Amino acid sequence: MLLHGIFPPVTTPFYPDGKVYFKKLESNVEHYSRTPCAGIVALGSTGEAILLSDQERRDVLKIAREAAAPNKVLIAGTGAESAIETLRLTEYAADLGYDVAMVRTPHYYKRQMHPANILAFYRTVADRSPLPVIIYNFPQATGYDIAAELVIGLADHPNLIGIKESSGDVEKVRKMVDGTRHIQRSVTVTETFEAVTPRMLAAASAGSNDGGELVQVGGLAGESLGKPSSAAVTVVGKMKTRQKKVGFQIMVGAANKLHPSLDAGAVGAILAFACVAPTSCYEIYAAWKEGDAELARLKQELIAGAVQCVVGELGIPGVKYGMDFNGYFGGPARLPLLPLTGEVKGEIERLLADVRN
Repeated sequence: MLLHGIFPPVTTPFYPDGKVYFKKLESNVEHYSRTPCAGIVALGSTGEAILLSDQERRDVLKIAREAAAPNKVLIAGTGAESAIETLRLTEYAADLGYDVAMVRTPHYYKRQMHPANILAFYRTVADRSPLPVIIYNFPQATGYDIAAELVIGLADHPNLIGIKESSGDVEKVRKMVDGTRHIQRSVTVTETFEAVTPRMLAAASAGSNDGGELVQVGGLAGESLGKPSSAAVTVVGKMKTRQKKVGFQIMVGAANKLHPSLDAGAVGAILAFACVAPTSCYEIYAAWKEGDAELARLKQELIAGAVQCVVGELGIPGVKYGMDFNGYFGGPARLPLLPLTGEVKGEIERLLADVRN
């Protein structure tokens, strides 16, 4: 499955009394679905998943799934401290129609999280998961940093398709890219190389009476230049798809390191700052993808101050107020996270004045 591009890890909105505000979650997801982002992540760290009850997590997954546009890749944060609880939530996400499970590193018993423990955990989850799995490493929050060597060791598992690496360590990204270059997997994409998931194929097939048909398509492999074409697409309903080779897909979670991480071999990002300004994050990725390094650098510099303050220093309360300022619903965070002062809100507004949402 293709994971290239920018993904906002959507926040969980709350009423002032702390109850989940599902209508605002629905509205935010619909709003993100109209941006150039590749997909949506529900129950990431920015979604305050660790502060939700099990039922609330399931309800958030359900509402986000129903509100998302059908052409967006849907990633569910399903990580728990035990493999069995991780699998229970992953199975629920699969039943809802999510495309990928994002599983954070277990960390509570961090002194016992030796390589053998981590390898057994992820291999067990990947063996039994009905969804392809990406590892989620966020040492700033968990206090545990999965080693690049462990990730490389896990990357050969056919159901472990990537990692969200949020440490901000560009050299680690480069090391993981170098250590997994031998992995080549065929994934389904559209004619314009956008992601196609089994959910999307099933929906396309349901709208067709005759299923899929394999046809040869000229032009894609040089026919327009007078060379014979061997490129083919599969037609399912009204959807035309083809195959693309991808490696172990490394996504990053540090918006302030997006451009250098892409240069190091990352294929995309799941960014808290994309909840505030998805278009600004996408513009960095788009400029890099088009080979315009100078524009990507300038776009990166444009958001640097805002990312450092809103995400790096203030965290979820900062992200949520930035969303309020940029036309989304952020609202309050849950205790023990505290609301911001008027002075801090003013600083956020100043930093976001020229940042596109």
